[in-house]
Amino acid sequence: MLKLWGRVNSVNVKKVLWMLEEVGAPYERAEAGMEHGVVDTPDYRAMNPNGRVPTIEDGGFVLWESNSILRYLAMKHGSALYPADPAARASADRWMDWQFSTLGPAERNLFWGLVRTPADKRDMASVMAAMKAAGACWTMLDAHIAKHGGPYIDGATMTIADIVLGCYARRWFGEEVRVEGMPVLPALAAWYATLGERPGFRRWVAPRLT
Repeated sequence: MLKLWGRVNSVNVKKVLWMLEEVGAPYERAEAGMEHGVVDTPDYRAMNPNGRVPTIEDGGFVLWESNSILRYLAMKHGSALYPADPAARASADRWMDWQFSTLGPAERNLFWGLVRTPADKRDMASVMAAMKAAGACWTMLDAHIAKHGGPYIDGATMTIADIVLGCYARRWFGEEVRVEGMPVLPALAAWYATLGERPGFRRWVAPRLT
């Protein structure tokens, strides 16, 4: 049985948990990261030298990096969430790469500054700068979704890119991350509402951010 190491309040672990729900794959999960420790032990570092979560082991095959894990699970289980068509697959890959290269760094201080920093220690200048940077990213995606008509990122068919960005959108739309001046993004909001109907989203992504 596949084993997943990671804590459920990690955005990158949430991606994998949601994907496992989508493909219906059995698995066991071991707590790891932050207050759970484990990631700095020799055994864990032998699997994942980065010392981060998630990591999976599937029949002796070890894999880390959340977006790569999603690709692997989709291919192993023959999921249409990773399209066979080269152009559709490349587009899904593009948005997943964009999450790592652009969106994630832009929004990091927004999430950490409001959710994982006590109110009396918050650097609101950093939070507001992160809100503007993340808002610019989400505005771009809003325009893309509107252009293609939704309900998913690239049109009528959901892909693993929707899972990846949906986990980050939970931060943007969550009541835990509310600051003045956040842009109104109707196409993005409609897309997010569509994702909210998925059982995997409701189980693993919707709960309160911690």
